[in-house]
Amino acid sequence: MNQFNNPMFPNTTTPFEVPGAFREFAEKGVSQARETYDRFKEVADDTNGAIEAVFSAATKGANAYNAKLVDIAKANTNAMFDLATALISVTNLSQVAELVTAHSKTQIETLTAQSRELAELGQKVATETTEPLKATTAKVFKKVA
Repeated sequence: MNQFNNPMFPNTTTPFEVPGAFREFAEKGVSQARETYDRFKEVADDTNGAIEAVFSAATKGANAYNAKLVDIAKANTNAMFDLATALISVTNLSQVAELVTAHSKTQIETLTAQSRELAELGQKVATETTEPLKATTAKVFKKVA
């Protein structure tokens, strides 16, 4: 009697033989696991790319927004200096009232336009920042489904 013979498996000559059906099942499982891993890796890579694009767009947008704020502050400061310069040359109180009234009217119009520009820029930045996520989400759902 061979040392590996087992009464339950009398024709076995090795310590353990895997039945063909089990081997086929295991190979299929490994193949499916590999395919699932490959899809997961591809989705993860796409997601990482989207996150990088989001941060890039957000950084670019924040820089543009900050630049716009600096431009607005500069324009408003210059307007105040212009008013101060004009006030130096006035000779009576009615000229002061005229200058201040005209400046106030102009500044209200300017602030309204500046607020509109900031709102539009903010909306543009938000749209550009979220676009990579939208595109990647749609792509990922197609791959996973």
